[in-house]
Amino acid sequence: MIWMRWHIFLVILSGAVRSQVNPGVCRYPLGMTGGKIQDEDISASSQWSESTAARYGRLDFDDGDGAWCPDVVAEAKSLKEFLQIDLRTLHFVTLVGTQGRHADGMGNEFAQSYRIKYSRDGVRWVSWHDRNGGQVIDGNKNPYEVVLKDLEPPIIARFVRFMPVSDPSMTVCMRVELYGCEWLDGLVSYSAPVGQEMTFQNLHVYLNDTVYDGTVDHSMTEGLGQLTDGSWGLDNFTQSQVYGVWPGYDYVGWTNASFPSGSVEMVFEFDRVRNFTSMKVHCNNMYTSGVRAFQQAVCYFRSESDWEARPVSFKPEADNTNTSARFVTVALGHRMASAIKCRFAFSDAWMMFSEIAFQSGTAVYNTSLIPRKRGHPSAHPGGDPTHKIDDSNTRILIGCLVAIIAILLAIIVIILWRQVWQKMLEKTSRRMLDDELTARLSAHREAFAHRHSSISSDAESTSTYERVFLLGSDYQEPTQPLRKAPEFQATENLAVIDASPDEPPNNSTEEVPHYAEADIVNQQEAVSSPGYSVTAVPVPLPPGRDGALEEFPREKLTFKEKLGEGQFGEVHLCEANGMQDFMKEDEDGVENEPILVAVKTLREDATKNTRNDFLKEIRIMSRLRDPNIIRLLAVCVESDPLCMITEYMENGDLNKFLSRHKLQDSGEEQKDTSSTISYSTLIRMATQIASGMKYLSSLNFVHRDLATRNCLVGTNYTIKIADFGMSRNLYRGDYYRIQGRAVLPIRWMSWESILLGKFTMASDVWAFGVTLWETLTLCKEQPYSQLSDDQVIENTGEFFRDQNKQVYLPRPACCPDAVHSLMQSCWRRNAKERPSFQHIHSTLLQHQADLDMD
Repeated sequence: MIWMRWHIFLVILSGAVRSQVNPGVCRYPLGMTGGKIQDEDISASSQWSESTAARYGRLDFDDGDGAWCPDVVAEAKSLKEFLQIDLRTLHFVTLVGTQGRHADGMGNEFAQSYRIKYSRDGVRWVSWHDRNGGQVIDGNKNPYEVVLKDLEPPIIARFVRFMPVSDPSMTVCMRVELYGCEWLDGLVSYSAPVGQEMTFQNLHVYLNDTVYDGTVDHSMTEGLGQLTDGSWGLDNFTQSQVYGVWPGYDYVGWTNASFPSGSVEMVFEFDRVRNFTSMKVHCNNMYTSGVRAFQQAVCYFRSESDWEARPVSFKPEADNTNTSARFVTVALGHRMASAIKCRFAFSDAWMMFSEIAFQSGTAVYNTSLIPRKRGHPSAHPGGDPTHKIDDSNTRILIGCLVAIIAILLAIIVIILWRQVWQKMLEKTSRRMLDDELTARLSAHREAFAHRHSSISSDAESTSTYERVFLLGSDYQEPTQPLRKAPEFQATENLAVIDASPDEPPNNSTEEVPHYAEADIVNQQEAVSSPGYSVTAVPVPLPPGRDGALEEFPREKLTFKEKLGEGQFGEVHLCEANGMQDFMKEDEDGVENEPILVAVKTLREDATKNTRNDFLKEIRIMSRLRDPNIIRLLAVCVESDPLCMITEYMENGDLNKFLSRHKLQDSGEEQKDTSSTISYSTLIRMATQIASGMKYLSSLNFVHRDLATRNCLVGTNYTIKIADFGMSRNLYRGDYYRIQGRAVLPIRWMSWESILLGKFTMASDVWAFGVTLWETLTLCKEQPYSQLSDDQVIENTGEFFRDQNKQVYLPRPACCPDAVHSLMQSCWRRNAKERPSFQHIHSTLLQHQADLDMD
């Protein structure tokens, strides 16, 4: 678990600079001050003397004569003197800082203003200009203060030149720094038709790429611009996030009438051959004004000289209920290429893009975090450069930051050492056997379990794991008090239940199904590897609440469909004949009528450990009885393969069910129930989910993977909670894979579950909030669809830091204030402040009653 936490910690540090950059976060010093930029990467057009050479032009350093100063004679003849920095790779530069030559009071030279030129290949140079076309940047007013200037728009470049603009009679010296982050997209240019104009509500809307730095004629070529500036357009394309600009500024748009082919072609050139996984296109969708996201994208790939004949085609699902702008993710199927050509087909009169980002397998973490290289000036730690006031204050801030970092490192070392110590103590007392399993594991097995289980802690421990009391062998009716149950620990690939320290040694424990974590692909091979031995006695079928489950005849099961791969084996959709006799009840008053069931099967070559896990899941599921929880009906355990037979609802899972519907307009009678669904029905569904989770929480049972994909829909919109979502290939994209092993549903997980490994009832409440959001948006998009997986993890870090920088899911269009307030309360940082499922259920039940009265 420790390696997984460090992995997540590194992702948080670097997530802000992954391929889709955020200009508000991408403000790291790039190495002039810290020494990452080497002396040989700093050059100049001329120098006044060896002691004012280019290498002395580092911000906040007084080496040499204290700054870079161009030759006075050359400067008098030309206004093209420059200090050039080679960043070695493409960078997204958002901020620049300048200083004059102070030299402890011996110098008084500075640049009152300057210009910037940049290049991505060292051949073609572009002059930077602001959004109004201005090229001159105000510089320094004295030789010692640092002046920081935001580059709006930011630039994407490898080479950057500072060109002083001053009175020729005045001597100029400069010290500089660049701020930004590495440009991991690798995109060096995009080509597209020039954006067009439209008249909308008596406004002239200009949809051209204003900051494009390439050649602009009838088309845009060899440049980058607004589609890569990290700024997304608003829902209303006539408005902008930038103050004082014209309508349509944030978008590049085209009209269908100007393209006989019905599509717009764009070509994207990259710095090298990459393994592309996806492309994200931010589209406007004001369909009421004739603007929609593209109907289809067909992308061709070129790795050498010719375009490949086999393209990737993608059709996003049309949304006629939500006018919000959104990111559309186009899966590129791990195709190798150095250039991509995409044709975007119109679905209405206009198509508008504000941002396009690519993700590829070659992306790495931000190299600006790498320590300085040998032979350079000592580093000055760089925080947010906008907080720098003057030299003296900077040194005080640096001292404070160094002290804070040292304290944090000491705390981390203490925590890690405490966990290692606890783990060593735990090794002597861990028991993996329950009351019906007498297996004796070898020393190799103990080592294997020790490596893959989490560190337990007692009630006074500071371990990052909390006790989560699960449904164990001492199960009692909800109306009776529950004894203290076993302790749960999350691991990367299995869940382990240990007896609490204060329980009698003979008290048995049980293992819970792994709802939130997938089976390891090679788990079976690992378990049966050489040197690993297991001795066990046969395990009898565990009794349910009403007695032992009966053996169901396999011949009465008719295969209908394979639902997917489960943890233990396959999951099949089947028809069961005569199931009513085994349930000892008459379903819907019809006897012997086949009913749909889900059949989980165990691999025939499964190890005895895996067989025991399978039987333990049967035991737990056999004791769950609630109208909103999927019920275990029967089993097949007398011969291989072992099977458990559970309910399956005829309308499938809630995610697919809602995605086929659209929201019924208020006040309109529901005529076509196959395509529309009312808001009151959505609330009724959410209330049922809350009811099922209230039942589980009353048993101190933690689900760990609550989502619409894990809820099934029956007749009359009946909802039952299940755990099939993990097994279906359809939802593989909902889970985040860590180094090719454990997978986690991070978009539904609370911050403490991701960062600290805590799975509690409060983390299930968090997941319910996301599930409620899914329900009210009719599952039209994945939660946080505009964020990559690593950005989602970074966002959880913002919840932990609690500096009001965290991003919440947007409010659904049909969500009233009361429900939205309930939804947000599920995502409170403090787990103790989140509502209980009993409160959630009663609130939704009252809201449903109010709707029925209306």
